[in-house]
Amino acid sequence: MPEVYRILGVDPGTNVLGYAVLEVQRKNLRLVEMGVLNMQHLGEQQHKLRKILERLRQLIQTYRPQEMAIEAPFFGKNVQSMLKLGRAQGVAIATAISEGLETTEYSPKEIKKAVTGNGNATKEQVAAMLEQMIAQKVDAHMLDATDALAAAVCHYHRRSSPLGNQKRYKDWKSFLKDQGKL
Repeated sequence: MPEVYRILGVDPGTNVLGYAVLEVQRKNLRLVEMGVLNMQHLGEQQHKLRKILERLRQLIQTYRPQEMAIEAPFFGKNVQSMLKLGRAQGVAIATAISEGLETTEYSPKEIKKAVTGNGNATKEQVAAMLEQMIAQKVDAHMLDATDALAAAVCHYHRRSSPLGNQKRYKDWKSFLKDQGKL
């Protein structure tokens, strides 16, 4: 594990995508960049997906994270919403892999538990705990961005733990093989 490394956290969405870049130096966490990509004004799905690809590629090229942690979609009742969310997540993963980042997926419950100790914590509780962990003010109005930061912090904890055995992918072939597509 390098002495200083960066993790890109992503909370995928087709209307609002949250992102955060977390820098880790020894055991110190520092928020480098955090924000949301608002795509509600874009009508067609392919325009939204292109915007996700472009913004994430820009973040990766600017901040040079080594890894990406992404929140997995939770299973809802609306199949169309799940398909759209899955596309956004797929574009985010494809962008990260094409830029050489290892990518790990975490469930919302797992992220909340890693940050607060409670898998059923509210977004506001997660944001408050993140402020304590990184000793920086976190804008609670950007809850999609705080979810992305929480994914990055979760990844840091899992990566640092001797029990952190989450699946990571370095290339498309290994990802597709694991998904049973090869």
